[in-house]
Amino acid sequence: MVSREYASFQSYELTTEQAGRKFVMMKRREFITLLGAATAWPLAARAQRTGKMSRIGYLGVSSPSLEPHYIEAFRQKLHDLGHIDGENIAIEYRWAEGQDDRLPNLATELVHLKPDVIVTSGTPGTLAAMRATRTIPIVMASSADPVNAGLVASLARPGGNVTGFTIRGAELEGKRLEFLKQAIPELSRVAVLWNPNNPAIVSYFETMQNIAAPALRISLNPIAEVRRVDELDNAFAVIARARPQALVVFPDRFLLAHRKRIVEFATANRLPGMYAYREYVDAGGLMSFAPSNIELFRGAAIYVDKILKGTKPGDLPVQEPIRFELVVNLKTAKAIGIDVPASLLLRADELIE
Repeated sequence: MVSREYASFQSYELTTEQAGRKFVMMKRREFITLLGAATAWPLAARAQRTGKMSRIGYLGVSSPSLEPHYIEAFRQKLHDLGHIDGENIAIEYRWAEGQDDRLPNLATELVHLKPDVIVTSGTPGTLAAMRATRTIPIVMASSADPVNAGLVASLARPGGNVTGFTIRGAELEGKRLEFLKQAIPELSRVAVLWNPNNPAIVSYFETMQNIAAPALRISLNPIAEVRRVDELDNAFAVIARARPQALVVFPDRFLLAHRKRIVEFATANRLPGMYAYREYVDAGGLMSFAPSNIELFRGAAIYVDKILKGTKPGDLPVQEPIRFELVVNLKTAKAIGIDVPASLLLRADELIE
């Protein structure tokens, strides 16, 4: 199970004596600066000399500006566990900026730095890291279907050098479509936006197409495939011409990196959207049903801590989320003319007004 531990924050007030010491330290730092960089003593350098510095590689699909809350949750949990960036650990970041084709080169860059562990988010990023190294431990903060994607042998016994956290299986797509149907009882035709290059999502798509949609008497039309960012505009045009009643966007961190464009398109075309990440709803999308990604990234920090202390990644089972959130944006519902039934609103974990 994903840990329920949460970061704790404490505030401190300076005593008069402490304030005096702080002033003296400031004066001393100014003097050291005047002596030049050669006399500076950065914490990282001291840690390296004492042999206590661990190096963590972080491979992100989007950008730090789009995922600051994930990074903060990860770093704060590491801090709680005694791993302080710049003192006894150094975190090397590489960001694909929403372009999956950059992931292999970025993964290779990280491997050349010889980190003690690499943290990834999203299946394509984890695959890129695994292809770059079979020896450095890899902790996936989030992956859709690591078994079908070939990342691990099984959830209970991953084997190899990859472990971490999954956002659970394809059955979630049926639940998302069910919630969308509850929001729009007359729903019969839904557009799909997905990335077929993400191997972990193929089973999600097949489950919705072959099981969930027929059970709810919903037609998936059109089905728009987006593998690269330059294919988004064409996908939008295809969906707009088909005039569906709603939109479903499958889980994929490449698409998540471009959530602003996707949500703007849906709003402009008055399309109610169901999304696999709450960040879409924060950006103005209608609704999402998803695990708490903050908890997943905290969990990734716990696994990094275990690996740095000597546990082999293959001995750490892949964890599934225990908390899922249904989030509805009432402001968006009003803007696109959707009257969300009270029965669904009562089931929501959060309403954005």
